[in-house]
Amino acid sequence: MAVLALIALLLGVLCGRLGGENALFAALVSWDGVVLNLLMVSVGISIGQQAGILQKIHQYHFKALIIPLGVTVGSLGAGLAGALLLGYPLAEGAAIASCMGWYSLGGATIGALSGGLYGSVAFLSNLLREILSFFGIPLLARFLNPAACIAAAGATSEDTTLPMMMKYTDEESVVLSVLNGAICSVLVPVLINACYRFLG
Repeated sequence: MAVLALIALLLGVLCGRLGGENALFAALVSWDGVVLNLLMVSVGISIGQQAGILQKIHQYHFKALIIPLGVTVGSLGAGLAGALLLGYPLAEGAAIASCMGWYSLGGATIGALSGGLYGSVAFLSNLLREILSFFGIPLLARFLNPAACIAAAGATSEDTTLPMMMKYTDEESVVLSVLNGAICSVLVPVLINACYRFLG
């Protein structure tokens, strides 16, 4: 599945490069939100067909917050460590990592707050996180556990990496993945502002 996804991605890049302003490609790209919503409907159907899944999630209570908490603390810690190693200001390092894979928001927000250099670093590093987690989920699922898959995906665990979660983990993990992505996505703008306020 990972090889097919990589081939599909490369084929899409090639089509985009060779196709130029092709109307068909533009139409396909404009439908990405619809496709994502259809994916969410299929996740919902899959969850609804599994008896007891929602009851299990209800049983988790605060345990369902452990993965998003770990993702947040781990991302901030790695951002601070990376800033120290690379000689970046701590606020920028922590803010870039606090995007947790949400490259579009992170690049624009950090670019507006710190300039083009840090905005570009935020965009590229979070895009790389999303790509690596997308293609790394099969390995993480095989050699570690579903929680590692969810953690690697960060804020993207509810959308772009969700197809890989659906393929390589179970329905319960998919529900936790969507929950993690939603919580992390809500936290991203709050954390970016907090990094600049308290570390800047």
